[in-house]
Amino acid sequence: MSDLTFQMIAIGLYFAMMLAIGYYAFRRTSDLDDYMLGGRKLLPGVAALSAGASDMSGWLLLGVPGAIYASGLFESWIVIGLVVGAWLNWKFVAPRLRAYTEIANNSITVPSFFENRLRDHSHVLRIAAGAIILVFFTFYVSSGMVAGGVFFETSFGSSYLVGMLVVAGVTLCYTLFGGFLGASLTDVAQALLMFAALVTIPVVTIIVTGGPGAVIDLVHSADAAQSIAGDEMHRTSLFFGGGFLAIVSAAAWGLGYFGQPHIIVRFMAMRSAADAKAGRRIGISWMILTAIGAITTGFAGLAYFFREGVTLDNPETVFLRLAQVLFHPFVAGVVLAAVLAAIMSTISSQLIVCSSALVEDIYRAFGKEASPTRLVTYGRLGVLTVAVVAILLALNPDGTILDLVGFAWAGFGAAFGPLILLSLFWRRLTSAGAIAGMIAGAVVVGIWGQTEALSSAMYEIVPGFIACLMVAVAVSLFTAREDDEIQREFTEMAEKASAPMGEPAASA
Repeated sequence: MSDLTFQMIAIGLYFAMMLAIGYYAFRRTSDLDDYMLGGRKLLPGVAALSAGASDMSGWLLLGVPGAIYASGLFESWIVIGLVVGAWLNWKFVAPRLRAYTEIANNSITVPSFFENRLRDHSHVLRIAAGAIILVFFTFYVSSGMVAGGVFFETSFGSSYLVGMLVVAGVTLCYTLFGGFLGASLTDVAQALLMFAALVTIPVVTIIVTGGPGAVIDLVHSADAAQSIAGDEMHRTSLFFGGGFLAIVSAAAWGLGYFGQPHIIVRFMAMRSAADAKAGRRIGISWMILTAIGAITTGFAGLAYFFREGVTLDNPETVFLRLAQVLFHPFVAGVVLAAVLAAIMSTISSQLIVCSSALVEDIYRAFGKEASPTRLVTYGRLGVLTVAVVAILLALNPDGTILDLVGFAWAGFGAAFGPLILLSLFWRRLTSAGAIAGMIAGAVVVGIWGQTEALSSAMYEIVPGFIACLMVAVAVSLFTAREDDEIQREFTEMAEKASAPMGEPAASA
């Protein structure tokens, strides 16, 4: 058999496994709470790996190794910021959000939590937050489908359209029928596949290249050769490549975690607040090990190809090229499946969040009610609708869609992040303060991100986050009113999050 045949077999087996997991989840989904939140029965390991896989898209396997290969260790500041941000999110947000969303009228989405927590009877906050999620994530999903199409085009020589439709179709199937549980369980398989690839590739490359010492010596030789050519390089330095503001700007990506709906919804789906501790240990361990693997892949790949006298036209292909030259074609196909896993896990999580925004935060916010079975049907129609729109956008990919990915991370982080923190740690936040802060954060991110002089100096999430926080606090202080029920719920949440009692519900 040809190399391509072996690789396609590996991809086919991966697709079959995803569809089988989706069918399993379909058999366990009966109402909207199951479809949108898995019935709040996720084990900590499932929640942790699902959050990690839905967060770490293809950039972990392609972007990070490519950036290290091209520019060196300075590029790892983004990874450092993300790991710190994720740890803080698990440590401080996860237990309180899990407890509070259940106490606040069993909220199953971030916008509904804001409404119930702040007693916004006008529904303005919930609908506005749902609309923001729907718009940004539709483009986000589309960008993932574009990545899938490009992946098939460059890896197998297929047409972009066929590759995009295959990725979209398989992801849509297991998400449409399996819902949140299907997306979460497939995320676990995808996280394990990504982990295996990011451990195996750098280890084998280092061994083939001659060991860690040889890799470091070859990287220094590559730096010297490039410096002689006129472009000074010190890839092994964590501080060579930019100043203090550049480091802060890169590390500030970690601020975005507090406001990413597709990540924090995993906290809401855990069995209990007590599971956050185990989830943090599993999730952060996975994140650190995969990040180290991605960074090491960049260095090992540089050393290997420099020794072979090969220069990669596109540094982001270093991960794939190593798999193709060092492994059997079937194993290389498994590595290619890991890249697909990174792309598809993010798409599926975002589809579920979009569906919940349509059904729970917009449809039901207008007072519309239906039977549990009908609501699940509406949820599936929501997934289908968003997927179809995203596919139509992806038919003609352009830079505008792809540019929105980085903007959406900053937008969600700045518009929702401070509100999540204030909701969980400050009793006096009001609905007026939340609405004003959300608008301020989004506007600042929009203006800052579109102004070259500002965005080149500092990532827009930093001023946006600060603006949202300051405006939300100021307006809340001005509009604060005593509400005994809100105070009671806040106290109950704090007690339950810090010292949860009782046994967790049955596991999923």
